[in-house]
Amino acid sequence: MTYKHIIALFVFSLTSVFATSQVCILDIGSKNSEKVIETFQLKEKQLETLKVLKDDVKLATDAIDEKVKVLLETHPQSTPEELTVLAEKHKELEEEMFGVIIEYDQKLISIFNEKQYERYVLLCNTASRTPITITEE
Repeated sequence: MTYKHIIALFVFSLTSVFATSQVCILDIGSKNSEKVIETFQLKEKQLETLKVLKDDVKLATDAIDEKVKVLLETHPQSTPEELTVLAEKHKELEEEMFGVIIEYDQKLISIFNEKQYERYVLLCNTASRTPITITEE
């Protein structure tokens, strides 16, 4: 793989990241969950829900990580065309991952009380990010 091919793949990946980076995520599946607990002063029942959501999001993201690994190991990468197809498939998996992160953050946000949600929106606005909206299930 040439240097130009690597750069092209990297640029395709960044495009996806920049397009979705304006959403205000909590990313409960990461190591940030302690900050979420502290910042929003989660109650006992919310902590229980957070634990379940963290486990579920980990399963979902691990499955996508495995798809990425298989894609990178098995997809042909000899020509610019093959690299372009690889980048497109990788971008789809990145978008799927981001969708999972938003889905699980939204589930946590949906159990916030009014003050917690107001704090979330305020923090998002301060960071110039768009808050995740709560949808009725």
